[in-house]
Amino acid sequence: MSFWNRRRPWVAAAAQRADGASQLKRSLSWPHLVALGVGGIVGTGIYTLTGEAAALAGPAAMLSFVIAGIVCACAALAYAEMSTMIPVAGSAYTYTYTVIGEGWAWIVGWSLILEYTLVCSVVAVGWGGYASGLIRQAGWPVPEVLLTAPANGGLVDLPAVLIALAVAGLLTLGTRESARINLVLVLVKLAALAAFVALCLPAFDVAHFTPFMPHGFAAHEVDGVKVGVIAAASIIFFAFYGFDTISTASEEAENPGRDLTIGIVGSMLLCTLIYMAVAASAIGAQPVDTFAGSGEPLAQILRALGHPGAAVAIGAAAVIALPTVIMAFMYGQSRVFFAMARDGLLPRRLAAVHATRGTPVAVTVLTGVIAATLAGFMPLARIVALANAGTLCAFIATAAAMAILRLREPQRPRRFRTPLWPLVALLAIAGCLYLFASLPGETIRFFFVWNALGLAVYLLYARHLSRLAPI
Repeated sequence: MSFWNRRRPWVAAAAQRADGASQLKRSLSWPHLVALGVGGIVGTGIYTLTGEAAALAGPAAMLSFVIAGIVCACAALAYAEMSTMIPVAGSAYTYTYTVIGEGWAWIVGWSLILEYTLVCSVVAVGWGGYASGLIRQAGWPVPEVLLTAPANGGLVDLPAVLIALAVAGLLTLGTRESARINLVLVLVKLAALAAFVALCLPAFDVAHFTPFMPHGFAAHEVDGVKVGVIAAASIIFFAFYGFDTISTASEEAENPGRDLTIGIVGSMLLCTLIYMAVAASAIGAQPVDTFAGSGEPLAQILRALGHPGAAVAIGAAAVIALPTVIMAFMYGQSRVFFAMARDGLLPRRLAAVHATRGTPVAVTVLTGVIAATLAGFMPLARIVALANAGTLCAFIATAAAMAILRLREPQRPRRFRTPLWPLVALLAIAGCLYLFASLPGETIRFFFVWNALGLAVYLLYARHLSRLAPI
């Protein structure tokens, strides 16, 4: 079992100069990284999960946002330290490989692939739903079977397929070019949310926060559904992660020590403030029961307040800006694929980088095809929560790698040092484990089945082709 704990040499992890054809181009500054993080974090979650969280926790959904935010903030601090020490593509997979061992790194990488793939596909389906509605309203002669996935009686969700492939195509053109477009779309999203808060404030009523915690604090089942503040936090968690995609850009940051720290910590702080403001405004403007469980809570609240035009505009802004979420997670997925291929755990030809664009074209195209296939043909409703499980696994691994490295090599130079690191690591690991245990039982079972499959692939295939395998 020596292969399980073999670690990539630190110099190789930090420099990654073994193969000149596998070097990514440094083209991202901190504004691009903050926008990448915000683009991944502020997406369908804030537009839809506010209602779902209210249904599970009542007005205490505010507390659920705080808890999920604290856990993610601790993980973000660990990511900031590790990414500046190991500024190489791969995120939690790379940190685990360098600090803990190859077998554990494979599990983390396999979980990250699950996370990023599902998020890309689910958001593509969400965007496709809006696009299909517009196509129907416009009366375009598009057959219904091309607007609906097979699970819902159609042939293919073509809009979802097309948006996934379009984002992949954009990413192949160049990292800086796609980052600029992402920045513009992020500003559109932030303007829409600022407008929502401004329109809700005149109707704010503190009485809407009573009773504050109708379903209690701990997660518990009622009629087969887990409710409570922690249950809501385990779902809201989906709306917070996305900052980890920044760490996958480590190798493309112009000044990793500065840019990654600002990107990770800055985007997390900014998005936490945005979420708290939006959730408080929503609950203060309307009683929780009026929008709990709604698929479009923000638009519903604005219509109830007498702003139907604003409701349409905010919905349109969400549709326009949703591709930023697909872009952020598809970018992250392609870089994890790239790192694993460069290490030999996946076919090495996937690690080839375009000579002039500096992007891994082959692996980006593969990522887009996988996401498009899932979005167009597969039933995702029952397995979307698996993305949360994969993310929690990666967060735990990163916090553990930070703690192990602090104990093993306390004198190693660190561009960013996590304050109160023992407490931060403990909160990140314990918080993620608690949130994982609060996920639906079916999700937890699916996660272990996925990783059992991954272990079989590793034991039968990947470990033999690893660059660290004995010759």
